[in-house]
Amino acid sequence: MSERTGTSRGALLAVSDLHAAVADNRPVLESLRPGSDEDWLIVAGDVAERPDDVERALRLLADRFARVIWTPGNHELWTTPRDPVRLRGRERYEHLVGLCRSLGVDTPQDPYPVWRGPGGPAAVAPVFVLYDYSFLAPGTTTGAESLAYAHRTGVVCMDEYTLHPDPYPSREEWCRARVAETERRLAAHDRSVPLVIAGHWPLVREPTDVLWSPEFAQWCGTTLTADWHRRFNTAAVVYGHLHIPRTTWYDGVRFEEVSIGYPREWRKRGHPKGLLRQILPYDGS
Repeated sequence: MSERTGTSRGALLAVSDLHAAVADNRPVLESLRPGSDEDWLIVAGDVAERPDDVERALRLLADRFARVIWTPGNHELWTTPRDPVRLRGRERYEHLVGLCRSLGVDTPQDPYPVWRGPGGPAAVAPVFVLYDYSFLAPGTTTGAESLAYAHRTGVVCMDEYTLHPDPYPSREEWCRARVAETERRLAAHDRSVPLVIAGHWPLVREPTDVLWSPEFAQWCGTTLTADWHRRFNTAAVVYGHLHIPRTTWYDGVRFEEVSIGYPREWRKRGHPKGLLRQILPYDGS
């Protein structure tokens, strides 16, 4: 019997931004356990930078939870100097998809698994869409202006140096290709089964309004996804990346930011919503 749900049929849980290669985050990862043998876990990106660290973390979670669903964050897509895996861009992503499949972990390239436990049925749709600089910095009107503004202020995401879009000419083009592919799949989904859309970046801009550095928003999503939670039958949206764990509502749809973040962050604020967020059944808290 799960203490969390009061049922032996489990819960659909979520977490993101484990940053498992950070020494003080490893005990956090090790502590993640289901409350029921039937719990599923969404892992919404930024597990780690190196594929070997990603594999270790997801293997541990896949051994504990009945089902694990992963989508990449920006950190998994980094190609760093000390990483023995030199793959870049789409090839790196495809390598990670293969790694996940070898562990029995679902990815954005697989059919949407359907949660039929409490609060279901709901199809879990892991989405990978990146960003295209359309969450513009204050006072700018184009992506180029926004990026230049960030460089002037010194608030520049490491992606500019480590996340390569190969074979696409730019991150914007890779984003557009991912959006088009993902949109086709969402549109083809049976509307009678609600969706839990789970991605690393928020679908809408509003969650970034609370960032200390508003120019960082341009690395946090794309306006191309702004209506997805309305267009598709969406029970909840799960995301991370911002390291601001909270629950918000947009157009009557629940958005859950489920990140752990870095030790300097969680030591200061704690884990106000727990390490694992219950997505279904929704407990109303």
